[in-house]
Amino acid sequence: MLQKLSIRNYALIDSVDLELDKGLNIITGETGAGKSIMLGALSLILGQRAETKYFYNQEKKCVIEGQFKLSGTGLQSFFEESDVDFHEESILRREISIDGKSRAFINDTPVTLSVMKQIGEKLIDIHSQHATAEVNDPGFQLSVVDTLADHLPLLTEYRQKFKLYKKNLQHLLNIQSSADEARSRQDYEQFLFNELENANLKEGEQAQLEIELEALNNSESIKRGLLNAYNLIDGEETAVLPILKEVVSQIQTIEKFNPLYNSLNERLRSALIEIKDIAQEASGLEEDIVFNPTRIEDINLRLDTIYTLQQKHRVASIEELIVIQSELSDNLSTLLNSDEEIERLIKEIDLLRTGLETIADKLSKNRSKAITVAENQVGQILVRVGMPNAKIKIEQTVVTNLNKDGKDMISLLFSANTGQPPAPVSKVASGGELSRLMLAIKSIISKHTSLPTLIFDEIDTGISGETALRVGDVIGELEHNMQVICITHLPQIAAKGTAHYFVYKDEQKNRTTTAIRRLSQTERIAAIAEMLSGKNPGESALKNAEDLLSYK
Repeated sequence: MLQKLSIRNYALIDSVDLELDKGLNIITGETGAGKSIMLGALSLILGQRAETKYFYNQEKKCVIEGQFKLSGTGLQSFFEESDVDFHEESILRREISIDGKSRAFINDTPVTLSVMKQIGEKLIDIHSQHATAEVNDPGFQLSVVDTLADHLPLLTEYRQKFKLYKKNLQHLLNIQSSADEARSRQDYEQFLFNELENANLKEGEQAQLEIELEALNNSESIKRGLLNAYNLIDGEETAVLPILKEVVSQIQTIEKFNPLYNSLNERLRSALIEIKDIAQEASGLEEDIVFNPTRIEDINLRLDTIYTLQQKHRVASIEELIVIQSELSDNLSTLLNSDEEIERLIKEIDLLRTGLETIADKLSKNRSKAITVAENQVGQILVRVGMPNAKIKIEQTVVTNLNKDGKDMISLLFSANTGQPPAPVSKVASGGELSRLMLAIKSIISKHTSLPTLIFDEIDTGISGETALRVGDVIGELEHNMQVICITHLPQIAAKGTAHYFVYKDEQKNRTTTAIRRLSQTERIAAIAEMLSGKNPGESALKNAEDLLSYK
């Protein structure tokens, strides 16, 4: 329930703090005093858009704050899903700065306007004489039937399974689409994979082959170079090695004269050993060099295969070709796996659909029974509110395709007069008839569910006298199940309230403001008497007001 509403700097309101009763709250006032301004302000914390041109003072921000008691509303899980702290007493606040920027808070946690709207819709339900959209909405009509069918756990189970069903269907479509696309490429990708696999590529192979081919193509020059090197070291009389041996011999003859000569000769001997080794290795390498045209041809063929594959796949190395081969293998494996996944999903979807059909049938049966109850109960209340010939007819159509609510289409038809065939409400109901029809519907569903705070904005237009008294009785009964706020101009309805608030204009510093205050019992008598007979009511009007207040 809405415990307190604070309004700062909105329209004609400078500052208002309104504490509300848990039962039926009546709001009355002079024409043009600004009764509906309260609803305009309240709509801001229900997530509606705001414009700075409606500010009382264009130099200050507008702040609207509502304090709600949420115990027993079952909204804790919704708060958690919206990542908002839940408190038994929660505060929704909206701030609009002078530049038009808006901020929304729930329990001082910043939230998006969307989240505020979703939570606000679960806390307050506003109904005005012009609100034809809701009663004509098939979703609302179905919700009325579902409420009276009292099968929320079954409907919740169905919706959860239907959500999974739709998710699996979409997943199946995605996999099938991917599989179809993959199959269109399968033969070509299989060919590419086989080609790479048959090539038996090895990392580093290309570089090794290119080095070997370079050596084979230049074998004659290499052989000649190695042989010449050997001859210069050890193959001729003037070669390096014989000369170096003579140098060692000469130094050896003078070693005894100075230790440094001995050290010098040791270095020469080491160089002699290294050069001998070089000569032998050059000779061995020279002997290994053999011109091999067959090997050259084999290498050229192998490299040609590698170069062709690289050109085809637009890469420059064997390593990149190996990566492509692995990707092709994965693609082909995925296609095989997707076939298995498609088969599994089809079976799971079939099972889910069978289960959904069973639950949908139960929902349909429950709704069929509830429709009879709804037609009778709404009809009874319509009689009470001065529409003895009015009736509603709820048509239930079972469709083939499952939807989020089962397989029922609900259509509410209305007839206000005898002999008038039932038709869609928007085509046959006047404003006053529509208001009383909505009142009847809200009245019966309030007994079966925890509705939010219900606000009636002058739904009593077009009625008076005994009918107004009966409408007041029905509205008064609603307070047993919920908090009701009713803006009215009829004394018969105003007298039903447990709390009565009066909206008035106040002139301060040459400026008009809208204010509101709760009336005492004495003030209520005077206010209702004025509603009965106008300004300065006489004794009879005051007595009538007292009688209305005593008639509950």
